[in-house]
Amino acid sequence: MDRRPTIVDVARRAGVSKSTVSLVLQQSPLVRDETREEVRRAMVELGYVYNRSAANLRSANAGLIGLVINDLRNPFFTEFATSVQMALSARGYATVLANTDEDPDLQQQVIGAMLEHGVSALIVSPAYGDEAETFATIARAAIPTLQVLRRAVPETAIFPFAAPDYATGSHAATRHLIGTGARRIAFVGGLEGRGVTHVRMSGYLQALREAGLPPMVLTGRPGRSFGRAAAVRLAEVGADAALCFNDLTALGLLSGCAQIGRPVGTDLRIVGFDDIEECAEAYPALSSVRCDIAAFGRRMAGTLLRWLEDGVPPPPETLTPVELMPRASSAPPQMPAPAP
Repeated sequence: MDRRPTIVDVARRAGVSKSTVSLVLQQSPLVRDETREEVRRAMVELGYVYNRSAANLRSANAGLIGLVINDLRNPFFTEFATSVQMALSARGYATVLANTDEDPDLQQQVIGAMLEHGVSALIVSPAYGDEAETFATIARAAIPTLQVLRRAVPETAIFPFAAPDYATGSHAATRHLIGTGARRIAFVGGLEGRGVTHVRMSGYLQALREAGLPPMVLTGRPGRSFGRAAAVRLAEVGADAALCFNDLTALGLLSGCAQIGRPVGTDLRIVGFDDIEECAEAYPALSSVRCDIAAFGRRMAGTLLRWLEDGVPPPPETLTPVELMPRASSAPPQMPAPAP
């Protein structure tokens, strides 16, 4: 090597991340003994010399993990972020959290700031827009980065992707609605052209094809307002069931049906997606596809730390199980038969 070896060279030789080498140099107890030995062996082989005075200028930021979330107003993402932060804290890491509010410019700004302040790794639930530029910035920083819940860029070998199995969930929910006797089933919410909308709709479309039923799609920015407004439209087109893009849309649809006097669970069957806490508390209780987002958050924290501390990158794609939770909004309780 014609130049002075760097921490990146050590990381490459040891087969670990740059952040793992930094933790070894800081004598962090978070790194396994075997990994520590591999890093030290690489340092000797390369002739790497640790500049402690320069490193001390950066030490205040050691152990920081950046967590970038597209919409913390949605309880689904809030629960995910809380779960990740608590799991990282239990392992001695501090979390720097940012809400991008679905704004790609803000996303690029906060990620740039996190990188400047020396975060060791990133977990990003991305906003859509300027994805290539944002992730190119991260690639230049060469730190472990997971894209979660939404796939923003296709380079999953560099930025592994993980999410609940949305397609399986929407397929199960649609099959459930068909099983209740519904034949005009609408998919409500989700913006056209977005990957997450396509995936959440894909199982719905597959189930309808299998049953020989036509699709009925009402796209729009998912949320309570859109769901509430959709109640009138669904009544006009004669829909007898709805699978909603997320629970907030479904809860808005419950409210809209109450406003127009349409009985939910009998005249219109509704299933949401995500199974946030409010689903079980709504009236009528809202059926939903449960993603177990708290467990997913803990799993992502563990996945990132194995990558960061042990140099074990996750597979390019991970889909976690989902479960349909039928409740009164789509499966009203049967009335007992009258006594003879």
